[in-house]
Amino acid sequence: MSGFTVAIVGRPNVGKSTLFNRLLEQRKSIVDDFSGVTRDRQYGLCDWNGKIFNVIDTGGFVSRSEDVFEKEIRKQVKIAIDESDILVFVTDVTAGITDLDDEMAQVLRKSRKPVFLVVNKVDNSERQLDATEFYVLGFDPTFFLSSISGSGTGELLDEITLRIPEDRVVDAVETIIEEVEDEDGNIIQMEREKNPIPKIAIIGQPNAGKSTLLNALIGMERSIVSDIAGTTRDPVHTQYNQFGKEFILIDTAGLRKKKSVTEDLEFYSVIRAIRAMDEADVCMLLVDAEKGMTAQDVNIFSLASRKGKGIVVLVNKWDTLDEKETNTARDYEKRLKERTAPFTDYPVIFTSATEKLRIYQAMEKALEVFDNRLRRVQTSHLNDIMGKEIERFQPPIVRGHSVKVKFVMQIPTHTPAFAFYCSHPDDIKTPYRNFLDNKLRSHFNFSGVPIKIFFRKK
Repeated sequence: MSGFTVAIVGRPNVGKSTLFNRLLEQRKSIVDDFSGVTRDRQYGLCDWNGKIFNVIDTGGFVSRSEDVFEKEIRKQVKIAIDESDILVFVTDVTAGITDLDDEMAQVLRKSRKPVFLVVNKVDNSERQLDATEFYVLGFDPTFFLSSISGSGTGELLDEITLRIPEDRVVDAVETIIEEVEDEDGNIIQMEREKNPIPKIAIIGQPNAGKSTLLNALIGMERSIVSDIAGTTRDPVHTQYNQFGKEFILIDTAGLRKKKSVTEDLEFYSVIRAIRAMDEADVCMLLVDAEKGMTAQDVNIFSLASRKGKGIVVLVNKWDTLDEKETNTARDYEKRLKERTAPFTDYPVIFTSATEKLRIYQAMEKALEVFDNRLRRVQTSHLNDIMGKEIERFQPPIVRGHSVKVKFVMQIPTHTPAFAFYCSHPDDIKTPYRNFLDNKLRSHFNFSGVPIKIFFRKK
């Protein structure tokens, strides 16, 4: 099933981006005290009490404005409303209910989506009393909070996660019990993902060639097991027997185009890509060879990585580039991976969907990445290999503490994850974490798969 999506909406300058940053626990949206700052859409993941859901930060909604930016924001807000599961309507207690708030409320009532009203900037008892004015808007539930300090955001998050059905939780998977050996040599039972059929999503910006690639794949000789149509909000799935293996292709290309979506096709496609990511094991990200790895491509790539999905990058329309030399592909790949650092261990395939160039190879790589994502390393072998690497290059001494790594084990999760048991785990910094990540990749094949590393007290 698709992951759950929450959109933050409201008029300009009410604190939507501040709330977005608070929910994601990072400063991703630009925040300033004048309207129209958030013209680029922001997307992220919120993790609350073990439930992970998508969050979209939209620009400030201004009705009937002829300003070119505000007109575009208005259309994008309407797309976000249509594509989300819950709408968080943000208002400002210091300004009271404005005409724009009333107009926004009318739009939200027509959507028939659950609307959570947030009265922001409620940071003292006087404002708490003033906030009761907003009950007249008639939205239930209503939350009084301060997104700057975080006061009241816990109650909002509690209510959001209560509304997420279990089969809509991002990364909700069927599990089986597996026996593993812990650091003391004891056999313990842990859960790991049971996922026998690879699910591969084709994602990317409009005009990158997703539809052409899909048509090229469909044109191959294959045995279609079934066509499973999603709802109008979900991607379409097609199950295949191909390459001697069964897999499901998740299609975000060629889906319905709303009449209101013209200039906003890019925004619309990103929302669809996020939904496809939630369902997929591996994402094939199509990059236009002529445009290169754009900021939007990097944004999509980062989301897939944070969601723990396998990634294969397809540089499409490779046949359209002129004057290619011996090292053109190598240099192109180097520049591309500089944009996605520090995660650079993933396959890059130079393809042409129109010419069917290397599309077989792209599918084979996607299936290899799927296998890498499920790879399990025996505990004894893991400690033998990584123990020698740690002995050669030990963690730096921090505040006079000599950090000793005693034991490592792979945690049976849906994405490769490793726990390093050590003294002073809080003193291990990012450079040494990156060193361990690189060594795990150099000894074991995790190409195309994000690795999670945890440090635990021994």
